[in-house]
Amino acid sequence: MRKYVILRKQTHIGSSAKKRGVEDFGAEYLKPIAYQRLTESEAGSIAAEPEVEAIAPAMPIKLIEPFGTTTDGIDSAWGLDAIGAPASKFTGQGVTVAVLDTGIDVSHPAFAGVEIEQRDFSGDGDGDRQGHGTHCAGTIFGRDVGGVRIGVAPGIKRALVGKVLGDNGAGDSEMIIDGINWALSRGANVISMSLGFDFPGMVASWLEDNWPPELATSNALEAYRVNLRAFDAVMNLTKARGGLGGGALVVAASGNESRRDDHPNWRIATSLPAAADDVISVAAIGRDGEQFSVANFSNSMALVSAPGVDILSARAGGGLQSLSGTSMACPHVAGVAALWWETIRKSGRTPTPMNVRAALIDKARRESFTPRYAEIDFGQGLVAAP
Repeated sequence: MRKYVILRKQTHIGSSAKKRGVEDFGAEYLKPIAYQRLTESEAGSIAAEPEVEAIAPAMPIKLIEPFGTTTDGIDSAWGLDAIGAPASKFTGQGVTVAVLDTGIDVSHPAFAGVEIEQRDFSGDGDGDRQGHGTHCAGTIFGRDVGGVRIGVAPGIKRALVGKVLGDNGAGDSEMIIDGINWALSRGANVISMSLGFDFPGMVASWLEDNWPPELATSNALEAYRVNLRAFDAVMNLTKARGGLGGGALVVAASGNESRRDDHPNWRIATSLPAAADDVISVAAIGRDGEQFSVANFSNSMALVSAPGVDILSARAGGGLQSLSGTSMACPHVAGVAALWWETIRKSGRTPTPMNVRAALIDKARRESFTPRYAEIDFGQGLVAAP
């Protein structure tokens, strides 16, 4: 039996129509998402039900595996200077950020004084035995460690940490969608996700079941399509809440599958969840003399870019470590989004995902990239703190 994602149609009937008893006055809106463990026969029967718009296996999700685990020769978080965080008078005060990842080491000194609410969706329990989530959280709101600043928005006092990836770094689409809905229900303003849908892993699982390669690939594409629609439905709900002065800006890493070091054209496009509508997708950059270069591994067609090479942040269990990946770039953008959220609020306007997104794009810098890179590589540019 496999876990399936099911999109069902639902009709909204306006209150005036209800009073008049009019049943055809409604309109289809957000498709409710359900998950069930089914045999292929059961899935086929459900697919034939008239209110079911689509059904497909839930997709596996994994953390976007970073590169490098050393601090040799790295004694500062250079990315903070690149985005201008230390020079900003804003610190993320009053902003709630959610980190959906492998959990967090709440005992780390980088998180002293932060009210952290945890929720485990993986079944492995709270805490971070993998280390990925702790590093990402440190970049967003970590306090100084040993005199070294690591956090973009160290004024954040409340954080939500959803463990949507288990201790092995794996999960599925149900966990991440449940995590997003939980973060929204708990008042997150910004949601950071350094994870990706594991399309190759899904194909491999069917090949292990002795499926022909073309059928395994076709089935995985259908699963990807339905999961994309499910994710878009969740993002539509986020956008609707944003229009009322609520909702959250969702930021996601573009992925590490490109191989520019082998061939300049070997670039892979941003994948889910970063590829979904209204998600801020993030590419990774590194230092190249006095300029910036796009990381060889960074997937293309991201919306913006941020430092993602040799990023110093919190190590689960204590101390600091340096990692590279779009996983490290994503929390830089989440932190900058928190700074802009505070900036807009203190200007007297209501911060929303829409106007914070607009600020990120409008203030992004493009002049510091080496000439060999184009918009397809770095998006609208390097994000900048207010």
